[in-house]
Amino acid sequence: MPNPPDYSWSVQAQQPVDYQVSMVQGLLDPSNSSLARACGADGVRKVRCLVVVDDVVDELYGDRFRDYFGAWNIEAAWQPAPGDETAKTLEQAVAITEAMSAMGILRRTEKVIAIGGGVVMDVVGLAASLYRRGIPYVRIPTTLIGQVDAGVGVKTGVNHGHHKNRLGSYCAPTTTLIDTEFLRTVEPRHINNGMAEIIKMALVKDADLFELLEIAMPVVDAGMMADRNPLSIEIIARAIAGMLSELEPNLWESVLERSVDYGHTFSPSLELRADPPLLHGEAVGVDMAICVALAHNRGMLSKEDTDRALRLMCAAGLPVTDAVFTAELVSEALRDAVKHRDGMQRIPLTTGIGSVRFVNDLTDDEIERGLDFVSQWAAEHREETA
Repeated sequence: MPNPPDYSWSVQAQQPVDYQVSMVQGLLDPSNSSLARACGADGVRKVRCLVVVDDVVDELYGDRFRDYFGAWNIEAAWQPAPGDETAKTLEQAVAITEAMSAMGILRRTEKVIAIGGGVVMDVVGLAASLYRRGIPYVRIPTTLIGQVDAGVGVKTGVNHGHHKNRLGSYCAPTTTLIDTEFLRTVEPRHINNGMAEIIKMALVKDADLFELLEIAMPVVDAGMMADRNPLSIEIIARAIAGMLSELEPNLWESVLERSVDYGHTFSPSLELRADPPLLHGEAVGVDMAICVALAHNRGMLSKEDTDRALRLMCAAGLPVTDAVFTAELVSEALRDAVKHRDGMQRIPLTTGIGSVRFVNDLTDDEIERGLDFVSQWAAEHREETA
């Protein structure tokens, strides 16, 4: 008998991505329609949404959000959620999907509003991507790290086991609304936390931003970052613009050499193991410090720029060393990063402030020398690192 014919089909499709990131002043003023429009409200017909809000933010701003929604005839189902790193779990994402189900949210015309820091942004985004295989959601980041990093891209995720963001998805919000006024009530440590991601963007992409940070750092605090003064607005806007310009051509990470991974090669392992615990930006700071040392030891970064980079991190209140950050941990973290980066190191290192080059030949000996360099530098500048 003749062989049966072969059957094969080729399927090709493209998924459009279109979302808006906007800096908005007076977001909770009922005369400001930005949030209402993001919810699909016109103030006349009733619309519904599910609000997932960091429980601390709920205490601070919950009444103002409720008043705003009432003024625009928005019926909001309210779901407070923990915003600390221990709550960044699959179980928490599932709990949010259950709130969606209990509300009976419509799949396309009703939205989830995520209000809080980076943890809430990531967990709600994952839940939105999972529920009925995707429903629209809006981000309102209220921390500095949320406003310049977690709130502006399309990545979502939760921690799993001993791994940072091991489970996740790509799920763009419909809108991200950024009001720096929320920063006024952010604790100093969390301002420092967000500064790490801004320093990252300065080191890999924007030397002018780095110089602005050197000028601003002595006066940076929650009030300064909340005020819409020219310096703070330019710092935040440049960080967001730089991040988006790097992400937009590569939203789905088809290209694994990503300059925005600077400071994120070794920090995921450190962040989940540090004792006492570190915030995300603090772990990134320790990671960036060794990357600065590695670049310096390879002759890619001058001594002057090496000192400037480490001094800026310290001025921002970021650690540059940690007792858990040993050569063994760094090497283990690098092995895991190689798996994440499809078999290659793809480590971004600075070639002068504002530019990077990717390396794939980092050795254990270099790691040891990099750690020694940072430890010696920190010892010589003990007052700055205290």
